[in-house]
Amino acid sequence: MSIYDVELTMLDGTTKPFSDFKDQKVLIVNVASRCGLAPQYEALEQLQKDYADQGFTVLGCPSNQFMQELKDSEKIAEYCSTTWGVTFPMTEKLKVNGRTRHELYQHLTKTKDKSGMAGPIMWNFEKFLVMPGATEIHRFRPQTKPDSKEILNLINS
Repeated sequence: MSIYDVELTMLDGTTKPFSDFKDQKVLIVNVASRCGLAPQYEALEQLQKDYADQGFTVLGCPSNQFMQELKDSEKIAEYCSTTWGVTFPMTEKLKVNGRTRHELYQHLTKTKDKSGMAGPIMWNFEKFLVMPGATEIHRFRPQTKPDSKEILNLINS
C-alpha cells in the first residue's frame, strides 16, 4: 500500500485522498495548539503563502498524544485561524504513535531523520517533507524550524 492510498479526514469533516497531493511537495507537521512550539504555526503559514503557487503545501495534523491539543476540531480551527491566520489544510485530530496510529503516520514513521533514526514521533511539530510522487521523504525533528535553510533548500530544489 502506498502513502497515496491513505484517506484523510480534514478538520471540517470532509474526506480527502492523500493522492490529491501527489504532484506537490507537502510538509506534513503534527501540530498542537498548547505546545511551546506553537509559534512555528507562523512560519508554516508563511511557507504556505510563499510557495503555494509553486506546487507546495503544508498539511497540519493535530494530535493530542502529547496532551497539548484542544478538545475538538471547531476549537482547533478557531485557534489556528484567529491566533496564527492559518490557511493551509489541516486534518482532524489523529494519532501519530502507537498501534492505532493513523495510516499516514504508519508510512511516515518509517522515514529516518538526518542522524539515521526512524520510529515514533518524539514530540509535537515533527516535520516530514514528501517530495512529488513520494520519491523522497525527508524527516525533521521538532526543533528544526519550518523556515530552516535545510527545509527551504528542499522546497526550492
